[in-house]
Amino acid sequence: MLRISCLLGSAQHLASIQTLRNTIQLHSSMSASRPPLAAVCQVTSTPDKEANFSSCRRLVEEARRRGACMVFLPEGFDYIGSSREETLDMSESLQGDIICRYSQLARDLQVWLSLGGFHERGPDWEKDRRIYNSHIIINDKGELTSVYRKSHLFDVELPEKGVSLKESSFTVPGPSLLPPVDTPIGKVGLGICYDLRFPELSLALLRHGADVLTYPSAFTVATGAAHWEVLLRARAIETQCFVLAAAQVGRHHERRSSYGHALAVDPWGEVLGDCGGEEPGVALVEVDLDKVSRTRRNMPVQQHRRDSAFYSNLDQS
Repeated sequence: MLRISCLLGSAQHLASIQTLRNTIQLHSSMSASRPPLAAVCQVTSTPDKEANFSSCRRLVEEARRRGACMVFLPEGFDYIGSSREETLDMSESLQGDIICRYSQLARDLQVWLSLGGFHERGPDWEKDRRIYNSHIIINDKGELTSVYRKSHLFDVELPEKGVSLKESSFTVPGPSLLPPVDTPIGKVGLGICYDLRFPELSLALLRHGADVLTYPSAFTVATGAAHWEVLLRARAIETQCFVLAAAQVGRHHERRSSYGHALAVDPWGEVLGDCGGEEPGVALVEVDLDKVSRTRRNMPVQQHRRDSAFYSNLDQS
């Protein structure tokens, strides 16, 4: 566990934080018997890192004020660059300013954060100038509890739909999956955007105890309209997990736009929250782990699953 220490903020801001803490404590005492609340955020990142942080901070503060104990931000929450060079130049390490500021925010608000796609400088940055796409979990003490690097990179050419992205040209694929993270809303399994298309990942996280899967994303408009909701609901149905998917929305710069529709889906596949396709916002959802247990008990899919040899026997024929 990595602890990052920093001191930020004006006296006015610190005073507003204290007021917010008082509100949170009152809200928590009134809702102690209810399932925990998670907040799924939708933002429009640009190449302006300072403006992006201000926008995300407002959403986190709003979510915390409304009682959320864990807040999910999308892929590219730090920025979305307008070129390969700009994207690389603005990247940072985990010890840099951006993660320091979010660590402080989590500590100030006493809230857990899922930072869903940070441009982290890679292990040989000085040599090759390549980055990881990293999903970071920060606890309510401001400590980094998990860092997952995106495994599946978005290299897609869809000329008829105006989509052309090659993430592997500047991004290093993550070396491995990580076990689900113990959080106030349950065990959270981590993915990022394009990982959503690979059910092997979600099933692996399920086998290791996930109650919640999360796919912070910046889906293109074309692929989002066609596949976003159906994929998220499919992952929820096949794993009988909650699925939380923060999203980018709208126009980031002249070359890129995102689909939006940050979603929260329950273990039955029902959409509990949708931020729409137009504006930044936040959706709050109760994460009732009893619903996970009931769904799995009433339809025990995992008990009906055959052993791995059964599913691989075609490969041997």
